[in-house]
Amino acid sequence: MIKKIGVLTSGGDAPGMNAAVRAVTRAAIRKGMQVYGIRRGYNGLINGDVFEMNERSVSDIIQRGGTMLYTARCPEFRTEEGVEKARAKCEELGLEGIVVIGGDGSFRGARDLTLHGIPCVAMPGTIDNDIVCSDYTIGFDTAVNICIDLIDKLRDTCNSHNRCSVVQIMGKNAGWVTLEAGIAAGATSIIVPEVEFDFQRDIVDRIARGKRYGKNHFIVLVSEGLFFDVPSNKNYKYCVDNGIANIADFAKRVEKETGVESREAILGHVQRGGAPSAKDRVIATEMGNYCVNLLKNGISNRVVVMKETDIIDLDILEALKMEKPFDFKKYEMANMINI
Repeated sequence: MIKKIGVLTSGGDAPGMNAAVRAVTRAAIRKGMQVYGIRRGYNGLINGDVFEMNERSVSDIIQRGGTMLYTARCPEFRTEEGVEKARAKCEELGLEGIVVIGGDGSFRGARDLTLHGIPCVAMPGTIDNDIVCSDYTIGFDTAVNICIDLIDKLRDTCNSHNRCSVVQIMGKNAGWVTLEAGIAAGATSIIVPEVEFDFQRDIVDRIARGKRYGKNHFIVLVSEGLFFDVPSNKNYKYCVDNGIANIADFAKRVEKETGVESREAILGHVQRGGAPSAKDRVIATEMGNYCVNLLKNGISNRVVVMKETDIIDLDILEALKMEKPFDFKKYEMANMINI
C-alpha cells in the first residue's frame, strides 16, 4: 500500500494547477498518505527539491493562477540517465508514487518513470487544450475567458478608429483557444493552423461583407501556431510564399488587401495568468482526487482525462497514441454566424 507520494507540475503553467495540487494534497492526507511537493517539475525531482505538505500548505491557493510548486523544463529528464537519477531520488526520499500535472511531455515523463519502477499517474494541465486523449485540459476555460476580456477591450478602440485588430492568440500548435475565443468574441475571421485558409475568401471577402452591413470595425484572430513549421499547420507554406513571417506581416497584408487600417496585437503570456475560472477549479479538484484514488488502489501508469463530462483514466501508452480531431463543425458554425 502506497503511503508516501509526491506531486509536481511540469511544462507550461496553467490556471487551475494550484487547485489540482490542493486536491491531491488533501485527498491523500485524508486517505492516510504523506504528501511531498516537488518544486520545478522533473528538474526538482532529480535534484531533491521537495518539501512535506500538510492540509494548511494548500490553503488559499485554489483561487491563484500559476503553480505554487513552480515549473521548469528539464532536458536532462528526456535521457535515460536523467530518468534513472529521478528514480534513485524517489527511492532515497521514500516516494512510492508521483502525481504529475502537465501536458504531453509531462505524460511521457510519468510513463518513463513508471517503467523504471516508480508508480505515476498524470492529469492534463495546459491552456492549449491539445492533449489528444482528453476532451478538456485544466486552464483552457480560463485562458479563453482572458482572451475574450482583452478582445472586448480591443474592440472599443477598433470601433473608435474604424480599425481592424489582428490578434495573435496563444495555443502552441493548436487552434482550440483561438476558435473558442473567436466564437465568444464574435470575431470576423478565425485563422487556425488546422484549417487551410484562403486570404481572399476568409478575410477580405468577410470584411467586405461586414462593410455592406454597415460594420466599421473588425476583429481577426490568428493562432500563433500559424507561424510554426509543424505537421499540424496547413498554412505554413502559404505564409512563407507570401512573406508572412509573423503577426505584424499578417496585419499589413490585411490592411493592404482590405483598405481597412489594421493593427496587430499579441495577447501573449497574459493568457496563462489570473485566477482560474470555476470550471477549471472544479475539474482540477475532481481530477486530483481521482489521481489519489488510483495510487491508493495500487494503480499507476495511467492518465486521468475528461471524456465528454466524465472523468476517467486511460493507460498512458495508449493515451499518447490517440488523435484529437479539430472541431470543424464548430469552426464552420463560427464562419456562418460571425461577420
